[in-house]
Amino acid sequence: MKTGTLSLVGLLFSVLILGCTPKLAETTVREPDQSEQVNDLGEEGFSPCKRFDNTDEGEQALNAHVIYRDFLRNNQYDEAFPYWERAYSYAPAADGKRNTHFVDGIRFYEHFISKETNEAKKNEYIDRIFDFYDEMLECYGEQGYIAGRKGFDLYYKYKDRATQDEIFALFRKSIDTDGLESHLFILNPFTDLLVRQFDAEKLPMEEAQKYAKMISERVEKGYKSGKNRNQWDIINEYTSQRLEAFEGVKGFYDCTYFSIKYFPDYEADPANCEVIGDVYGKLKWGGCADDHPSLIALNEARSKHCVKEPPLPSESKLAYQALRDGDFQQAIAKFQDAVDATDDNEKKANYLLLIAKIYYSHLKNFPQARRFALEAANYKANWGEPYLLVGRLYASSGPLCGPGRGWDSQIVVWPAIDKWNQAKRVDPSVTAEANKWIQRYEQYMPSREDVFQRTLQEGASFRVGCWIQENTTIRSAK
Repeated sequence: MKTGTLSLVGLLFSVLILGCTPKLAETTVREPDQSEQVNDLGEEGFSPCKRFDNTDEGEQALNAHVIYRDFLRNNQYDEAFPYWERAYSYAPAADGKRNTHFVDGIRFYEHFISKETNEAKKNEYIDRIFDFYDEMLECYGEQGYIAGRKGFDLYYKYKDRATQDEIFALFRKSIDTDGLESHLFILNPFTDLLVRQFDAEKLPMEEAQKYAKMISERVEKGYKSGKNRNQWDIINEYTSQRLEAFEGVKGFYDCTYFSIKYFPDYEADPANCEVIGDVYGKLKWGGCADDHPSLIALNEARSKHCVKEPPLPSESKLAYQALRDGDFQQAIAKFQDAVDATDDNEKKANYLLLIAKIYYSHLKNFPQARRFALEAANYKANWGEPYLLVGRLYASSGPLCGPGRGWDSQIVVWPAIDKWNQAKRVDPSVTAEANKWIQRYEQYMPSREDVFQRTLQEGASFRVGCWIQENTTIRSAK
């Protein structure tokens, strides 16, 4: 390298060390700030592609690099782009250890897309972005990282360019390649698609179990690293909630999982018969044996605190027994039999609501829970409890309908509050309970700024999609 460029070396490396990773669109998680120093560089430790130190235009490339990075730091895209083109053309691999020119190229073209109105031109820009990924792979390897970034872009930004199957395959390649070193930005979307692939019967249970375990272990390792704690908090919140969907699959999680997760609920409220029964059923569903210490403790608590249970109606005894034993599918079947066996509409309503609660709490099937809750309401006039439950279903749908935080996850609060208000209207006796849920969740509605940015207006009608599919009213958090 010529002497004239030596004065720029210190600046070069200070520029290269700036964050070069993509921002996570439509989610509050972002990738960690890092220099994108790549590890898969062969024996020499440098990219085989043109670099500052192995091309005749190294000095021009380095000068152009420093200039465009300075402009780019100030978001002066038009001024930066010609210099980036020169630096990228002369030395696409930059210093040979960092993928800066490719990552910045993607950043430029994403900026162009945001300003472009011509769809054909937008598609050209998107094509160029995926070309950069292929070139990055050729120059730096890192198959897991590249597959993850492609999957990320297709999941969040260019959804019409690939099927969910294709996007899932990219994320699976990424996590198979990197294992417990997988990049944190893939974990939320991969978790979502993992559940969807399994629900669509496109993935055997053994494979879904393997990846669910890998996700949990990667999050645990991320926490132990002590780095990016805020991001790991968000990822842990989302992945743990989304992976709860598998609790409704018999045999997916074992006794240890259910005991560790739910026995503390009993320990926090050891005299509450409802909690005792709920935790006991979950542990039995998870396959815990009768001599498991947690079940022994729960049985002792039940004998001490819950001995005065009222006699059960004859048509529902088998249903309640199945529910206590954690045989949830059998409990549903028997409660349905009980509905058919009685002419008492109040009993029918209560049995149907119990079915709804089983689908919600244990089997994690929200559409079925709503179906039976609303059917229960049809059998008992002026009854607010079914609407309370539907509101909770909607409010719990943030991880199902979005990334757990942000717009798509927040708007589910609107129809949830609608249902809690409906519960109060039809049944004033549940007003206190409904207000409790409203006060808890109204803070999670979108902000006024989020509503305004989408050119929407408070008070206007809005259709919430996902599994909810209901019209609601736009509101903002106070």
